[in-house]
Amino acid sequence: MNKKELVKITKYLNDKDINRGSSGNLSYRTINGFVITPSSVPNEKLNEKSCVQMAFTGIYKNKLKPSTEWQIHRDIYLKRKDISAIIHTHPTSSTAIACMNINIPSFHYMVAIAGGEDIKCAKYATFGTKQLSKNVIKALENRNACLMANHGLIVGAKDLKIATKLTEEVESLSKQYLQILKSGKKPVLLSKKEMKKNIKKIINYSYGRV
Repeated sequence: MNKKELVKITKYLNDKDINRGSSGNLSYRTINGFVITPSSVPNEKLNEKSCVQMAFTGIYKNKLKPSTEWQIHRDIYLKRKDISAIIHTHPTSSTAIACMNINIPSFHYMVAIAGGEDIKCAKYATFGTKQLSKNVIKALENRNACLMANHGLIVGAKDLKIATKLTEEVESLSKQYLQILKSGKKPVLLSKKEMKKNIKKIINYSYGRV
């Protein structure tokens, strides 16, 4: 992974309307820290020089400030050695569900792509705070994606390509689940036993949580 790929994927997500303006943030792990997108720079104007190299101590050398959510990225990297790329977005459907403060249940077998029988919604905390980091890390236990209450979506994976795929998949599932919620009917949920089978098969196919 490198800054060129980070810029490319940031602009791709912007073009897909998963992020817009200067919202969201992306990063990838380096030997002594991580590289993260900057604060308040419109995604379409992002370039390699804009990307901020940070140490795990929070020290950085760049004229631009790192994303206000850098603590979440740092804390996830320190907690989860299996994650080397993080994408935080504000996609319409995932964010709508996050604003209801509810989990996405096992209504579809592909929910397993996030690593668990459901996709958790992390409790709300003010953006850029240590408490938000704690809430997100808890919701990500045994998972590679979670919603963030009244905020958005965050995913982690071994590289940016897989993280992008996972972001798109969770947003697609969110659109489907919203349609069910709008119908007023309750979905038929898959059992824990069945979801465990799906999780195992997805991992074996190098899908999502790898």
